[in-house]
Amino acid sequence: MIINRPKAKPHVSAVPDQSPIVFVIDDNPDVREALKSLLESVRLDTRVFASTEEFLRHRVEAVSCLVLDVRLSGTSGLDFQTRLADAGIDIPIIFITGHGDIRMSVRAMKAGAVQFLTKPFREQDLLDAVREALERDRARRNRVGQSQALKSRYESLSEREREILPLVTTGLQNKQIAHQVQLSEVTVKVHRANLMRKLQVRGLTALVKAAGALGVS
Repeated sequence: MIINRPKAKPHVSAVPDQSPIVFVIDDNPDVREALKSLLESVRLDTRVFASTEEFLRHRVEAVSCLVLDVRLSGTSGLDFQTRLADAGIDIPIIFITGHGDIRMSVRAMKAGAVQFLTKPFREQDLLDAVREALERDRARRNRVGQSQALKSRYESLSEREREILPLVTTGLQNKQIAHQVQLSEVTVKVHRANLMRKLQVRGLTALVKAAGALGVS
């Protein structure tokens, strides 16, 4: 066995509404099955693969993480981590290895790995790392979703509202903005109210934060 099973029942918090998935890449079939059995014992949907190429063909868009062996046939797990980053594939990675060293661990963690576990390791250590990885991916996807929603709301603004937005965020009063864009103060007030309603923000502080997230200066 590569894993020491603790007496206490392992606990991993899953998110049923997101249906999280744990991917495992290891070219040792016994290790793959052992990990699959462990993860499924805590009701986690688990997909196992013998190679990185096989994983890339079956990857799905869902809250997920990757348990990755450092030493694989044809490529190393560390090189695959770099390949995923270069391809813009953002998935939390937990490395496992029977031949790790400090240099490998440092490289993996600097590149964003959640954990670097050396065999034999406690099952609970892996489960804790998986829980952290899934929570990290869920939070990232929430941020991405919020960003996309904000961009969509920004696109609903009229050309004039987009023109007024950065002026409002600088703290200018309606009268000052009206003079600058050559509109009446009443019209500026209407545009200002409309853009805040469309962006779904209340108050100048929230508007400045939204504009910053949009890259509007």
